[in-house]
This record gives sequence, structure tokens and C-alpha cells, in this order.
Amino acid sequence: MGKPTYSKRPYPLSLGPLGYIEGLTLHPSSTTTSSKVSCHYIGGLPYALPPTGAYRFRRPRPLPTGYRYGTRANPGRFTGGTGVCPQPPFRILEPDTALWDEDCLQLNMWIPSKKPPEQGWPVLFYIHGGFLQFGTANMAVTALAPLMGDTDFEAIIVMPAYRLNAFGFLAGREMQAEAEMWGEIAGNFGFWDQRIALEWTAENIRYFGGDAANIAIAGYSAGSHSVFHQLSHYLFHPVSKVTIRRAIMWSNGPGLQPKSLAEQEEQFDELLFCLAIPQSLSAAEKIARLRSISAKKLVAVQDKMKLHEFRATSDGDFVNKDLFDRINDGTYARLMKQKGVKLMMGECSQEHFLYGAWRTPKTQSAAAVFDRLHADYPLEACKNLRKVYFPDARLPDGYKDWQDLFGRIYADVQIHCMERGFVDCLSRGGLKIGADVLRYRIEWRAKCVDGAFPKEWGATHATDMAIWFWGGGMGEGLLDTEKGHLLLWNKQFARFVKGLPVEWMGEGPREVMRLNADAGTDVWHDDDWDRGLRLWEAVNGTRQRHEQAKL
Repeated sequence: MGKPTYSKRPYPLSLGPLGYIEGLTLHPSSTTTSSKVSCHYIGGLPYALPPTGAYRFRRPRPLPTGYRYGTRANPGRFTGGTGVCPQPPFRILEPDTALWDEDCLQLNMWIPSKKPPEQGWPVLFYIHGGFLQFGTANMAVTALAPLMGDTDFEAIIVMPAYRLNAFGFLAGREMQAEAEMWGEIAGNFGFWDQRIALEWTAENIRYFGGDAANIAIAGYSAGSHSVFHQLSHYLFHPVSKVTIRRAIMWSNGPGLQPKSLAEQEEQFDELLFCLAIPQSLSAAEKIARLRSISAKKLVAVQDKMKLHEFRATSDGDFVNKDLFDRINDGTYARLMKQKGVKLMMGECSQEHFLYGAWRTPKTQSAAAVFDRLHADYPLEACKNLRKVYFPDARLPDGYKDWQDLFGRIYADVQIHCMERGFVDCLSRGGLKIGADVLRYRIEWRAKCVDGAFPKEWGATHATDMAIWFWGGGMGEGLLDTEKGHLLLWNKQFARFVKGLPVEWMGEGPREVMRLNADAGTDVWHDDDWDRGLRLWEAVNGTRQRHEQAKL
């Protein structure tokens, strides 16, 4: 059976005070019933004002009260996609610079075709991945039609675009000085974009047939890491506009306590140097120069930097400076339990192949691996990683080369080990693993991903997106036999998003629901648990955190 095809017809929609818009209705082309509908699609809908010009490197601004997307006579046409934040290339994701637009604070939406239930459809708020450096919310318009039209999944899917790399995560003292003039804190702009999009969803999803009281946030890779920070912000800085019921963290986790503003200053200064912006200028002049640089030049220069990864800042505003202490002492788990938040999280078995392909160290040496890790993580954390993996600067046994070691360390810190340390803290804090926290492991991959990921990489990072999104527009889609293997997973995923009881396999922290290499579902006893806890303690343990804070 080939890839499903769909015809597209106009979908007019009245949004009450938001005005009138036109999206698309997707009909399966192969159906003999012309009235059958898979879902509706709306693309490129603004959720905030453009972060351009003087608002580059500023917090996002919500749409003003009274903002309307169109009128009855002239409805807004939203049938395309979002703007794409300027970004570096990665493998098959070579960016089309014609689509680049710093005015990218828009979202895409897929809506079930049936009449919504009385309380409205559940909402899956999905954050795309890309190491926080690249990526897009734009899937093919028809990519999610099989999930929406042919499975148990019944929810509105909202996918926001947000600012990436330097546009979304540059921070420094000069930027902080300017931000304070506006009563703001500099940095984490991409997280604030996501937050504004989440607030927009909570405020307005009823006009699309959704239930603002039944929102699950989900993300893959850096999107999963974003979910962790959005959930953390919700737990410690509650906002009445949003209620998060459930969270899904696909193939990423809490990572490490982000760099401080002082640590981010080194990256800020390096960026100025690479752009030939003199340090002798005043703070205002430096920021003005940064805002005048073209998007293409600002992207191109990042590959030339030693500290080329633009990530979160422990600013004491969006990201608590003691966040990991609060995870370790059980506060995080208690807040999740108090607010009734359920969590699904897990991994693919061969994550490291794709992780090792992103800005791989260019030379075979311990120093190159250390420098590459420091591009992402605080200096003291990198020193602790060095003590664990290569304390004598020699390549440890069991690794092909230094680049192989880097990929495995990167995957451990982003996913494998930090996930286990996080789950252990949640368990000790009172959450029940297998009920409050659902762990999974994927060791199988669908054939439709073979065009995107080498077969020898196995179940590597992102291959399971075809599982969760029922093909997700990849290749020729899922085979009928593959769908049979995945029905159980789709059913439980759909129930979790709806907020219904889930029949999850495995009880306790070490038992994991697994899709094994033969496409069978079983319970896996986690044989990497102890190693994960040791690495968590080495880089995120309370003692380590306090020692780093003194420096």
C-alpha cells in the first residue's frame, strides 16, 4: 500500500472575537465516500507580534486586545505554514533560506473532523526539536492526517514555531542591562516564545473546539527539553492562564543546570569578536550593531564559533537558579503531585548515532571533545564529565574513536542518564513510576524512516516519530503490518493525551514498557539504571551543584 494522498478543500471558520479565517479540510483521495474527512488544518496563524527590528533579542509581545485575523468579507487565509527562524543546516535538513523569516511567531494546527465533545477536544501542544539551534513547526499539511483520521487519536494538535540559536537564546550582561530598562530579564527568548504560544492556546483554543482545561504539552528532542523547562516554569511560577495536565518528553530530558549569565558572557563576547563588533563600544551600541546584522550573517558566523551552541540561561526568572536542587530534594515531584501532572518519557536504544552527528568534534582528541561539550554545558559540569569518561585524556576501551565517545556522552547527558536520574528523584519524591510517570524504550524502527536515517543506525534519535505520529509524513508511511504492531502504542498514547487511564506495562523505576527489536511489546528491566544514577550524581547531585555555585 502506497503513501496515502488527500485532497484539500477550503475550511472557513468563525473565531468569534478573533474574526474569520480560512484553513483546509483534508479528504482521503482513495475513499469512495466523498464526505469522509480526515481532519482540518490551519497554518501560519500568528500568536505574538513580530520579534523583529528593535524587538530582536527581546521578549515576545502578545497580540494586542482586539486583534482580529480577518473579517467575514475578507477572512484571513491560513493554509501554509509558519515563518522559519533563520538557522544552520543539519544533514537532510538543509535550510531553504527563502523561507527564513525572523517574523516566525506563528503556529500550525490540526483539528479533528468530528463534532467536538461537550467540553471540547483535548489539546496536544507540541514543541519541535533541533538542539534549540534549528528545526521547524512545518510538517507537510497532510503529515498528520493518518494519525487524525485513521487511529484512536482525537485531539487538537498545536505546533508553534519559536526563535532558535542566537535569535532565541543569546544572553549577556549588556543585553541584561538593556532588558532591565524594560522591566525584563535577558535570555531564554525561545522559551518565552513557547510560553506565549501556550498562553495563546489556553486563551483561544475554545474558538477552535478545544478544551483549555485539558492541555498536554509534548516535544521531541530539544522540544522535549523545552517541555521540561515549560513544566518547571509552570510548577514554580504558576500562571493562571495555563493549566498543564500532562507532559510528554520524547527522547530528551532535564539535562544539566543551564549556564549562568556570567558564563554566557563568554559566548556573547565571542559572538561580538566574530562579527567584528568592538568591545570598546557602549552596551547600547553593541546591541544596536547586533540588531543591524543580517540574519544570514548572524547564522553563518555561529559555525565559526567555539561556543556555538545557544542554550538556556539560569536567569532566576524563567529558569530557577536552584532548579536541580529542587529536583534532588523532592520539591519538583511534590509540586507535580500537588498539581496532578502526569509524565510520559523515554528513549530510543541507539540515540547516540544522530547525537554524534551534530557539530561533531573536528579532531580526534580529548581536548576537542571537552571543548565541544563546553559549547553546551557549564565549565564545571564538563570537568565532571571528563572525570567520569576520560580522566587520563585517553580514549576509554569500548569506543571506536573520540567522535564515537562524544556522541555517546552527548546522548547520555541529553537523554539516557539524565532521564534515569530525573525519574529516580521523582520516584523518591513520591510519584509512582508506571502510573504518574510512564517510562518507555524503543528498539524498533519503521521502514518509512530509511530514507532519512542510515539503516545501520538502528532505532536512533527521531526514528520513533513515525511511531507516535503514525508515519508523520515520512517516506511511504507505515506498512499495514507495522500498524498492527503499533496499535497498542497508539491506543495508550491517545488515551494519555485525552487524560484517560492508561494501561502501561511495568511498575517501579527499573521496569520500562518496551517496543523491542522484533516489534513486540514487553517489559524491559533497565540494565542501564545504576550507570544513569551515577552520572546524575556526578553532574547534577546536590554536592556537585553547591561546589559549582561557589566558583
